[in-house]
Amino acid sequence: MTDTAVGVSAGSKLGSKSEQAYAAVKARIVEGAYTPGYRLVLAKIAEDLGVSVVPVREAIRRLEAEGLVKFERNVGATVSGIDPTEYLYTMQTLSIVEGAATALSAPLIGAADIARARAVNEEMRECLEHFDPVRFTALNQDFHSVLFEHCPNPHILDLVHRGWNRLASLRSSTFRFVPGRAHDSVDEHEALLQLIESNADADTIEHAARRHRAATLDAYLAQTTTAPTAAS
Repeated sequence: MTDTAVGVSAGSKLGSKSEQAYAAVKARIVEGAYTPGYRLVLAKIAEDLGVSVVPVREAIRRLEAEGLVKFERNVGATVSGIDPTEYLYTMQTLSIVEGAATALSAPLIGAADIARARAVNEEMRECLEHFDPVRFTALNQDFHSVLFEHCPNPHILDLVHRGWNRLASLRSSTFRFVPGRAHDSVDEHEALLQLIESNADADTIEHAARRHRAATLDAYLAQTTTAPTAAS
């Protein structure tokens, strides 16, 4: 085998392991297993994942570029904190574009879609019994995707997807900080479904969807204002 062939083979394996390490570490950050400020010890992560330090180092560099990880002198790699300003801007933007997408989708949402969204909302209601904020957040996205994915305007839909992806990169499980908001959120979901079922006008649906998103933001801001360390 030539040196070139060896290099390609090694590079392919490294790329695969690097991708696996990246996915694993990012998942732990997003799910909250690695909290803001958590020190990422490369050797320990590599041991846990059963790989060498090299792909882990590459994964950490990617996560640093995404803003999920930062390097501190005499400390090394740590999980970045949640930027409250970025969260505020993301939620404000999402309330506008998702509200519009939901209103535009409403005439195209059929009975099967309503049934699917309602089933997800019931799962969310059951989740309240033994509250799991990460699962609740995932179900919340599933619910809303049913309502906005039929949006016929691809530009608005792209902005909605970007907003949700930005929330994921911010590791935003808002309900972790304001679990009481989860109960109201489930009730508001049902109200949204009833508006769509009753063929309410677009302005009414858009306003309800925007108010729903804004209420979650307001609850989060109120919590972090009264208890600044809650999101740390």
